[in-house]
Amino acid sequence: MRNKETVACNLLNLRQTAKFLKKNDNYIILTHASPDGDTLGSAYALYYALNEIGKAACVVCPDVIPQKYDYFARKTDHVLRENATIIAVDVADERLLGSLQEEFAGTVDLCIDHHVSNTKYAKNLYLDDDAAATAESIYELIVEMKVNINDITAKAIYTGIATDTGSFKYSNVTAKTHLIAAALHEFNINASEINRLMFDTKSKKLLELEQAVLAAAEFHFDDSCILLPVTAEMQTATGCSGTELEGIAVISRSVEGVKAGITVKQIGDEEFKVSLRTYPPLDASEICKALGGGGHKGAAGATVTGTLDDVKQKVLSAVKLALEQAL
Repeated sequence: MRNKETVACNLLNLRQTAKFLKKNDNYIILTHASPDGDTLGSAYALYYALNEIGKAACVVCPDVIPQKYDYFARKTDHVLRENATIIAVDVADERLLGSLQEEFAGTVDLCIDHHVSNTKYAKNLYLDDDAAATAESIYELIVEMKVNINDITAKAIYTGIATDTGSFKYSNVTAKTHLIAAALHEFNINASEINRLMFDTKSKKLLELEQAVLAAAEFHFDDSCILLPVTAEMQTATGCSGTELEGIAVISRSVEGVKAGITVKQIGDEEFKVSLRTYPPLDASEICKALGGGGHKGAAGATVTGTLDDVKQKVLSAVKLALEQAL
């Protein structure tokens, strides 16, 4: 096993990244913790593509993969850690590797990402921060490598793009996003079923949690900001936790007049995951950077320690400053 050490990041373009993928072998593909559709779709699409050209590969996720992704996320072969080529997809910061951080910190050979806040922790980085999803880049890499795309690969890529664009509703969508989606429709992806699973299906316990969260919602700064607390007590009472909470942050997008939607989710005794959704002129990435996190202009996050009241105050202060500077 290689030593964990600070690495100098080499920035690659699309062609260089495709060449890297074709040249190496024995891939361990890492996703971020609390996996979403983009990190999982990107990881599995890359896995299937590498298998197509005879490369050994496996997907390793820090957390249990939600059952709703079973239509493309299947058990992969095991690749020995020794002499493996380590790839991280949609992982902007190695801290996002969660339980895998200790093992893989400082050893990632290639990161494929679309977050402008990427910390350049990997030895090599392919970063397209204009891409609506990392899955867009995976599609382009597969095309560049001249690897055949099959139905299951197309389903994985479509899932990554659909989930990171809110079913093509968010401002990160470009003409290229639609062109790639159109190309994926040439395969048997059953897009309507994917969108139903990703956006229109909720468990009873998630509905109960959303009810509790909305009852505790706070409005600030002349109702231009909504804060949604998700406490440990709420999670215990409803039995809803972990990756099931993925969609809570989206609630704030539907509230009229809100420019900043804050979700504060408790993940430890005094540890909270903050998810921020903003509309222009606010930049969620810049706000979360001040909190030790990052992301995109419209969606970003950070992990903040302290009591719930402490964390609320830190985040609200950062949002207030951004609102004042935007005037």
